[in-house]
Amino acid sequence: MALNYFRRMGKRSESAPSGEAPDDGIGSDEMHAGLACTHTSLRRAARRLGQLYDDALAPVGLTSPQALLLSQIETLTAADGLGPTLQVLAGRLAIQISALTHALRPLVRDGLVEVRPDTRDRRSKHAVLTASGTLRLQEMYERWSEANRRFEAILGSEAARMLRTLSDRIASPEFLDAYTDKARETGKPS
Repeated sequence: MALNYFRRMGKRSESAPSGEAPDDGIGSDEMHAGLACTHTSLRRAARRLGQLYDDALAPVGLTSPQALLLSQIETLTAADGLGPTLQVLAGRLAIQISALTHALRPLVRDGLVEVRPDTRDRRSKHAVLTASGTLRLQEMYERWSEANRRFEAILGSEAARMLRTLSDRIASPEFLDAYTDKARETGKPS
């Protein structure tokens, strides 16, 4: 990425890291002129939102990623109480299975979630909320709702709706497919 862009964003010091040649400015500004880094902007915004929601959820002992996991397990649980498979849950969250199992460990340890083998296919596992997990989720929703109201009051409900819509679009499998197809068309790696 453009070294000067990250410097302007306060991510790098003015001196180059050891072993790296200092940026003499020759052509770097011209080469990256007008190039906006969507990734950096979104990551910074996501970190800020994560901090705000983590602070709001701290009294119930959850982080925002943990709250997301609990709510997605609840949302994806079938009427018969069978929770989603880890593969379905990972797909919904757009993360790898290894990242999901790592994120589930503290929730399992704290008795909020159980990971159960599928009765028909022992290779598949389901994430299921425990009674404690359901209670914690209800407590979390109260805190989350207040944080969400404050966020929308500051950003505006229409801007917040547009942000959610764009974020969902970027996280969709269709967007990934289109991005990958575009990379193939141009002959550049995705």
